[in-house]
Parts: sequence; structure tokens; C-alpha cells
Amino acid sequence: MKINGLSVVIPVYNEEKTLEKVVLAIKGVLDKEGVNYEIICVDDASRDKSYEILKKLKFVKTLKHPINKGYSTALKTGIKNSKYDWILITDSDGTYPGDAIPSLLKYLPEYDMVVGARTGNEVNIPLFRKPAKFIIGKVANYLSGYKIPDVNSGLRIFNKEIAMNFYHLYPQRFSFTITITLAFLTNGYNVKYIPINYYKREEKSTIHPVKDFVKFITIIMRIVSNFNPMKIFSLISFFLVFCALIIFLYSVLYLNAVKLDVTIIVLVLAAIQIFLFGIIADLIAKNNNRLK
Repeated sequence: MKINGLSVVIPVYNEEKTLEKVVLAIKGVLDKEGVNYEIICVDDASRDKSYEILKKLKFVKTLKHPINKGYSTALKTGIKNSKYDWILITDSDGTYPGDAIPSLLKYLPEYDMVVGARTGNEVNIPLFRKPAKFIIGKVANYLSGYKIPDVNSGLRIFNKEIAMNFYHLYPQRFSFTITITLAFLTNGYNVKYIPINYYKREEKSTIHPVKDFVKFITIIMRIVSNFNPMKIFSLISFFLVFCALIIFLYSVLYLNAVKLDVTIIVLVLAAIQIFLFGIIADLIAKNNNRLK
């Protein structure tokens, strides 16, 4: 491992029960690693004593939002105020193991991002979140062209300079992690996944299973539209052609009509148009990415 230093960014929102323990554990791990580091905690307008706890930890660089701006914005604030070339993000709720950090560090700087995939021996993901996580993962796999073990893990290390290239794409609330994953993968950067444990959260989760699932899917579609539009346009085009084929076969087999009706013609023409739009969008996206 040869990096100039590591900036640890931790978003904080009402985590008074676990915050100090998490921060001290990370400090202990990094002290043993002998790497230059800083710990930045961004309090996102907590209503409990989280901010007071942070102010007592003198080795922590504490930033505070006057109003609640969301998980992603807290991370963005921390990253903008960091001084090292590599960023480590984790949560303050004690769900991610601090002792997994050395396993991630050893793959730097060979990889542009190293992610702790929640596929270890002890993984406590709430049951109500599993269906949404599964569907989001499948959609992300298709759109990115990669088999992603964990699309939105909150424990990861990434190159700051590369991450800042996509700063304008990161949302305000959810999900920074999905966005940066797809941004790195669809642009050909090297990403490594390391199995980690994931512990039970002590406090109640702020994630809304239905509302945030829709937001996650929207974010995935938006990101890949920026980098690989043909994945979306070609899928829609194929679906329209498939519908036209079904209608045609139904007409031939059940209505004994071989002629192409207006519905079939419209579907086929729409499919061709959408496919051509996809080619144009793909060329524009690639040209824009070269200019950044």
C-alpha cells in the first residue's frame, strides 16, 4: 500500500449511542496501519447529542449542517473538506466493521475503488429491505454490464480525484453509494469487492423501503443514461419489437389475418426511432465524458 494519506468521512445523524465507539475503533485501526489519515464527521443537524459527542473528540474534524440535508450531501461536504487523495466512507451506526478497513487498504492504489461487500459470514440486513436490494442489484448489473456483489455498500475507499469528476451527479439524499458505483464501473475504472460482515443497527433505520426504492431505481437509470444510454434505449426498443411480434403472431394464429395492422407498424417504427435516439444519446454521452 503506497498512498499519501486517507480521509475518513463519516455522515452523522442521531447516532449518540454508537458514534464515539465507531470513531474510536476506526482511529485504533488506522493508528496500527501507520498511514497518514484524518477523520471527518459531518453532523447532519442531529436532534440528539451526536454533535456534542463529536466536539469532545479533539482528533476529529467536525462539520455541521444547520439543517438536515441528507446522507449524500453529508458525504459531499466531508469530501470537499478533505485533504488526502483517498477517501474512506463508513456509517456511524456501528453496522460496518472497522477491523475490515486494513483488508480494503491493501488493494490501494492498484484499484481506483475498493468496496466492502456485505457478503461475509455475519450479515444482518433487515428482511423488508432484501427484496428492494435484490431488484436494485439486478437492475444495476444489467445497466452497468457487471455483476456487482453489493451496489450500495456504505464502506468503501475511492480515489478522490476520480470521484470529483462525477460530483455533479451525486444526489442530495439517496444514494451516493449507488451513484459512485455505477459512475466508476461504466467509465472503466478498476473496482475491487471484499467480503465483509454487516452488523445489526441499534437505532431505527431512516430508509423508507418503498419511497427510497423508487429513488434508487431512478438514480440507476439516470446515471447509466449519462454513461451508457444504449442499455436503456435498446431495452425499450426490444420490448416494443417483442410486443409487435406477439400481436402479429396472435393475428396469424387466432384471427387468420396475415396483414400488418396499424398497431404493429406503429410499434416497429417506434422501436426503430428509439433505437436511433439511443445511438445519438450514446455518442453525445461519450463525447461529453471525453470533454470532462
